[in-house]
Amino acid sequence: MKKHDGILVGIIIFMVLTGFGSLKFYQSQNENEPRFAVIMQDNVLVERIDLNAVEEPREIILPGPYHEIVQVEKGRIRFKEADCPDQICVRTGWLQNPGEMAVCLPNKAIVRITGD
Repeated sequence: MKKHDGILVGIIIFMVLTGFGSLKFYQSQNENEPRFAVIMQDNVLVERIDLNAVEEPREIILPGPYHEIVQVEKGRIRFKEADCPDQICVRTGWLQNPGEMAVCLPNKAIVRITGD
C-alpha cells in the first residue's frame, strides 16, 4: 500500500465516523420532542399513545382474522407477534421516530409514529 492509499483510507474512515456522530447527535436532540404512536385497524383509530409518557411496558391485542400483539415501551412501539402469513409487520421491528410505520395488510392494522 502506498502513502496516498493510506491517506485516502484515513479520510474515508474520518467521513464515516463523522456521519455516525452527526446521526447520533441528531437523534439525541429529538428525544424530548413529543412522539405519539397511532394504532389504526380497518381505518378506525384503536389507540393514540404518548410514547414519552409510557411508564410501564404493556401489550395491546388487536382483534380481527389474525391474532396480533402490539408491544409499547417508553419511547418505542412494535408488532410483537402476529399469526398473519408474511410476518412483515413483526419483522419491521421497533418504531421510535416520527414518520416510521409498520403495516399488517392481512389484518388491516397500521402502527405509525407522529410528532405533534
